[in-house]
Amino acid sequence: VSEKHAGDQSVWKPYLDILPKAYTCPVCLEPKVVNLFPEPLKAKAEEQRARVQGFFSSSRDFFSSLQPLFSEAVESIFSYSALLWAWCTVNTRAVYMKHGQRKCFSPEPDTYALAPYLDLLNHSPDVQVKAAFNEETRCYEVRTASGCRKHEQVFICYGPHDNQRLLLEYGFVSIQNPHACVYVSADLLVKYLPSTDKQMNKKMSILKDHDFIENLTFGWDGPSWRLLTAIKLLCLEAEEFTCWKKVLLGEIISDTNEKRSLVIAQKICHYFIEETNAMLRKVSHMKDEEVALINQLTLVETLWTEELKILQASAEILNSLQMPFR
Repeated sequence: VSEKHAGDQSVWKPYLDILPKAYTCPVCLEPKVVNLFPEPLKAKAEEQRARVQGFFSSSRDFFSSLQPLFSEAVESIFSYSALLWAWCTVNTRAVYMKHGQRKCFSPEPDTYALAPYLDLLNHSPDVQVKAAFNEETRCYEVRTASGCRKHEQVFICYGPHDNQRLLLEYGFVSIQNPHACVYVSADLLVKYLPSTDKQMNKKMSILKDHDFIENLTFGWDGPSWRLLTAIKLLCLEAEEFTCWKKVLLGEIISDTNEKRSLVIAQKICHYFIEETNAMLRKVSHMKDEEVALINQLTLVETLWTEELKILQASAEILNSLQMPFR
């Protein structure tokens, strides 16, 4: 923030001039746009906003202590919008690099660095690279494991992140991202199961104890093994309940259990497809009404469109998996 305020006097001016003037991370988006996110992402986006606001509030005393260094009031220099811009710059661009500790700074480990030229490399989920600071050459090196054609754009990979994570941390959505997925909440697992199942609470408790409540997803290759396993356990008949450990180990209990689980999975998938189509219609309507938010809404629209494609692919796979039982 102080270097940007210094303007032409800053040795970092050439770098600061090429940085984005604004960011599309959720913390920068309008609340009405964030409300259009899928529930898991919306919760994380609200956490992110609270974290940044808390950081700003807790830093005010420190900013005030810097007043002797500036002729203007520090409140106007270190404003929330200025801090938000700087926070997004670091959050979207920092690379890992271990620095030596300095007594005058925070005792927390210093592992962030900005590498200006590295900012020019775009992300692609399809490339494999090794990136790290080379202590021998004293250079930050990016090595690709796949070939690049002459004059082709060179990419780096931020990691095997799904689109919700990419949007949360970096402010963009990757088209045809092989790591993209749709998250299924624990509440939705029981939506299509009989409310008369007296063992349901026990089944949910088992899933929670064995970490089968989180990261249940639909992907390009259909429902994840974790999702299907959780549904299979919930679909156990009373006389099969003692076999719950075998289910968690991936064993087949019965054809009835397999068939029922696939039916439930498909119902959940179709529910998501309907909800996603409804959300896309809502976003499309808002784009006509909220012209000033067109870029933010287009970003959300892209996320939902990608999730719809995943769900449609999963629905087809689930349909084919049920063929032997028909």
